[in-house]
Amino acid sequence: MKEGKTKAFIIEETVKGARAQAAAWRKEGLRVGLVPTMGYLHEGHKSLIDRSVRENDRTVVSVFVNPIQFGPAEDLESYPRDLEADCALCREAGAAMVFAPKASEMYAEDFSTYVDMQDVSAELCGKSRPTHFKGVCTVVSKLFHIVAPDRAYFGEKDAQQLAVIRRMVRDLNMDLEIVGCPIVREADGLAKSSRNTYLSEEERKAALSLSRAVAAGKAMAEGGEQDGEKILEVMRGILSAEPLARIDYVEMVKWDSIAVHHRLDCPVLAAVAVFIGKTRLIDNFIWEPAL
Repeated sequence: MKEGKTKAFIIEETVKGARAQAAAWRKEGLRVGLVPTMGYLHEGHKSLIDRSVRENDRTVVSVFVNPIQFGPAEDLESYPRDLEADCALCREAGAAMVFAPKASEMYAEDFSTYVDMQDVSAELCGKSRPTHFKGVCTVVSKLFHIVAPDRAYFGEKDAQQLAVIRRMVRDLNMDLEIVGCPIVREADGLAKSSRNTYLSEEERKAALSLSRAVAAGKAMAEGGEQDGEKILEVMRGILSAEPLARIDYVEMVKWDSIAVHHRLDCPVLAAVAVFIGKTRLIDNFIWEPAL
């Protein structure tokens, strides 16, 4: 990697400013990494930033609670926000810029152009959140156009989102690499999530049913079980035994296409979405057959 000019930490709120700065870095011959986030950053986000900092000369972290990926009854207004803390974490981790636009900067009043997808976005979260991935693809496409990164980093906790973004980049011939990064968990196994802050003490304990179900399913897969339905039955049983848990889905799909598939004869994603009280949490494991 190249050093380029002395690296300063930048907080940018405008599309024009973010685009100009990223272009200046590329003109110096520097590689640019992008970590798209909705803010309220935690160790999971930091792991993405850390990897981008290792693999690129400059890292941009976008902090933007994207309104068009929330449904009418979802938590847009209550979604946790703390830009000051986010910027402190990014600076400490070695990011070069935080891009934190307002919604009005990203979407004009008469905004009417969207990036939509079929198939990969149809199952799992796409069933219960039918407009979600349309919003995700649109905002991520915009971020790619603004920053024009060499690489962009996404967590495997949002595994369907990662698959959707990879397919979008392939289908639209976008010139960048999409890097998936492993799930980061709390000491007790709960997957890190900004929405964990919604949980009461009792709900926090109940939320461990997700990681227990995922761990049990993964252990069966690693132990040689080939019948996905048997794995899902065990996972559902663990979740159903928790009184505070209300299952949205427990499903197994092909990892590349997100098509329902219950045999472990190819790379698969076993994913769960569960309401703990009013909070919707997700978790998963990815299994790939030995070569």
